[in-house]
Amino acid sequence: MSNDAFSSGLAALPEGVSGSAAAGFAPLVRAFATFVGGRPGAGGALTVMRYGEPLVDIWTGQASPGTQWSRDTGAVVFSATKGVAATVVHRLADRGLLDYDAPVAEYWPDFGAAGKERITVRRLLTHRAGLSSLPSIAVGADDVLDHQLMEQRLAAASPDRLLGVPAYHALTFGWLVAGLARAVTGRGMAELFRTEVAEPLHVDGIHLGRPPQGSTTTVAALQGSRLAAVRAPLGALFFGRAHGIPGSLGAATRSLFLPGVETILEGDDPRILDTEMGAGNGVCTASALAALYGALGDGTIDGHRYLSARTVRAVHHVETYRLDRTLFYFPMMWHLGYHSMPTTGSRAGFGHIGLGGSFGWAEPRQGLSVGFVHNRLDWNRFAWDQVASSWILPLVVRGARAVPRLREVRESRGAA
Repeated sequence: MSNDAFSSGLAALPEGVSGSAAAGFAPLVRAFATFVGGRPGAGGALTVMRYGEPLVDIWTGQASPGTQWSRDTGAVVFSATKGVAATVVHRLADRGLLDYDAPVAEYWPDFGAAGKERITVRRLLTHRAGLSSLPSIAVGADDVLDHQLMEQRLAAASPDRLLGVPAYHALTFGWLVAGLARAVTGRGMAELFRTEVAEPLHVDGIHLGRPPQGSTTTVAALQGSRLAAVRAPLGALFFGRAHGIPGSLGAATRSLFLPGVETILEGDDPRILDTEMGAGNGVCTASALAALYGALGDGTIDGHRYLSARTVRAVHHVETYRLDRTLFYFPMMWHLGYHSMPTTGSRAGFGHIGLGGSFGWAEPRQGLSVGFVHNRLDWNRFAWDQVASSWILPLVVRGARAVPRLREVRESRGAA
């Protein structure tokens, strides 16, 4: 990290925490050590950047029993993957290869079947395509792991009565945007993660599924119960074995689970790593996620243009304030593939949270970006882990206020 970033000094790191952090972030570092460290077999990492300059880059714990977490450790970030997949679409739109207000079927003709010919790219990216139900297209885990089959079945599927209404497409979102991107480019989403996101950002820590041979990114093993609770009656209620549940609870369960889907997370080498699930199996490091959201904040990376000003405005814009039907009528404030994260008190911030609480985030007005990843998926602590952004982001904003901006530091040095 540059000396400029830490002109105000470094925070003392608690035992077991590695990396560096500016002194103004000491409360954030302590909270990270408390809530992420000290978990047998588990660990995590947190990166905070301002205009691409790292202010915090820390990690702790174990990537697997006996293996310590490192800066190059990636975790499965579940739904935080959606923000990366959406970025692929924005890169294509930026080059004029697709238009947000054009029908998806204009680029992906098969998608025009069964009354979907008028569904636009914009509706697809804002969870309003009426295609959130997983049991409508899959009967088990083997189907879910066949990403091209899922793309084909969604192309042939009929939209449900939630067409046009915000209803979180928890798993189908990834196959929908992958089918669109494949139709435009002829390439799969895993390859597009590399060519449209990782390579232009000069990072190695963003992958869809298992990192390829030669990558510096290692994959943290999932720790905890891993949704084993779905085998119990209470888990069946909440995770979708009872597909007939009405209302928002039924919509939520149908969007996430069907019998046996939890098995893709089992074992030391889970099957979820061997597919292309653009809604859920991204493997990311904290620093790479922070770099991505830094580029989404102002459209640049290392002074080079990543997205045009026009596309950046589209990314920042809140598309709908309507309550999300699948997420228990929560006001997600959907952007084009991202959602607002108002825990800082700022509507300008946006990103995407994943199952278990990993997330990427940008606050364009302050030039801030954050990546947080960890590998614990424990039902006993799930509720607390899921809301990690609610304590991380306020501490990020507070810490940034305590660290002089690089421009101010340089000006003061010049005056001296």
